[in-house]
Amino acid sequence: MKKAIAILLLFSAMFSNAQVVITNSNFSMGTTGRIGVGLSPNGEGNQWRPLNLSGQGSLGGRMEQTDYIDILPAFHFSPKILDKDSTNITFQMRLGMYSNNGQFIGNASSRTDNGLTFILPEAYVEATNIMGSKWSAWAGSRFRRYDDIHISDYFYFDDHSAQGFGVSHKNTELTMLMPASSNTGSIFPYNYEVTVAGATNSAIRQRMVWIGEHSFKLKNNNTIKLLGEFHHVSSSSDEASIKYAADNGWVAGIKYNSPFKTAMPGSFNQISARYGSGIANGGDNGNTFTWATYGAPDEQGKYNSAYSFTMVEHFLLNVSKKISINGYGVFTRSKGGSSSTNKDTYFDGIELYNQKTDFVVGMRNFYYVTDWFHILQELHYAVRKDGDNPEARMVKFSLAPTIVPLGKRDPWSRPHIRLVYTVARYNDFARDNNYSSFLQANQKQWGSYIGVKTEWWLF
Repeated sequence: MKKAIAILLLFSAMFSNAQVVITNSNFSMGTTGRIGVGLSPNGEGNQWRPLNLSGQGSLGGRMEQTDYIDILPAFHFSPKILDKDSTNITFQMRLGMYSNNGQFIGNASSRTDNGLTFILPEAYVEATNIMGSKWSAWAGSRFRRYDDIHISDYFYFDDHSAQGFGVSHKNTELTMLMPASSNTGSIFPYNYEVTVAGATNSAIRQRMVWIGEHSFKLKNNNTIKLLGEFHHVSSSSDEASIKYAADNGWVAGIKYNSPFKTAMPGSFNQISARYGSGIANGGDNGNTFTWATYGAPDEQGKYNSAYSFTMVEHFLLNVSKKISINGYGVFTRSKGGSSSTNKDTYFDGIELYNQKTDFVVGMRNFYYVTDWFHILQELHYAVRKDGDNPEARMVKFSLAPTIVPLGKRDPWSRPHIRLVYTVARYNDFARDNNYSSFLQANQKQWGSYIGVKTEWWLF
């Protein structure tokens, strides 16, 4: 008994000497989203469906994008130990809601296979400037991504949104990810189940991704960022009912950010190039995850000859108090592990395209009629070529008179309340082969959309 009391007193003294105090404890609630109503005047029953080409996600603009809501609760605090500098700590979660079946709020029912979906893409702890140093660390699952083409919701080059951990020191970041896998075989190929003899559940092979990034700060706030990745998937065990070989991949990339002066502040130019090899040749469908392997494997079940090359140009010009221009261009060329230039068989027997090319350019103009009333105009040109198919092409124009309640002449001021009208024209191949959600219900040369939408981000 005396020994136990002595141990308790010792621990009490240790914690007393540490003098740990939690200060500046705060709770924040953020949210992002886009919701509204709309219809396609020339669609079947006026049914509203996105107009963009299949396989390109939001590339080509997202004025007609379906509803989604994200809610971001977070705790922030700074513990201080003795006379050391404080550490900034954040615990954040993100709850996302969206529907593949139109509306999901109000008096809509979502009790269907394509109804309301809840996701938890973020739940992590991050500590920055640990004890006043230049070191930071995080662990969990997070949206770890940087520059994006907002008008196409395209987080290019360094979107490392997955579960894992990382450390950083000044301008250098090291990360290890183990992306969650599911046997979907659609957006993320190279996910498949391995049934182990005697087990009641199937096991899914785990990918490991090691990432290194370093940014060089140049004169006039210019930045060059270098990216390197190594991916590995282990072979299945001898007990597995299906044998899969181990496989690897790697990524190299460079990105250049250059802010420059215009009549109004905030203008920039961004250009990047990224090459992924082997199982690191993702992504597709508007995603840029390098771990979302594209295409079919070779005869040995590997992706040795697979690759993907992507270049992105993105700029913003705040020309004056009346006009801003935001433009972009994306080129992607990808090939799977098979030697086929068209289709080949995936692990589960489904045929996949093994080669594709995406080319999309677009521009959004902001005309600031008043501080709170802006007119947005978008023009996009998109090309998709799958395998040996002819090119599917689309030209799309949007006009959106917009109320901006915060009253700022700024491309980033939110929330927006928009009246949106969009018209798209498809080439014959896209029309005849249903190369968009709209065309899958309406085999027409022209697609249209009219609606009222709101977009926000509040932190």
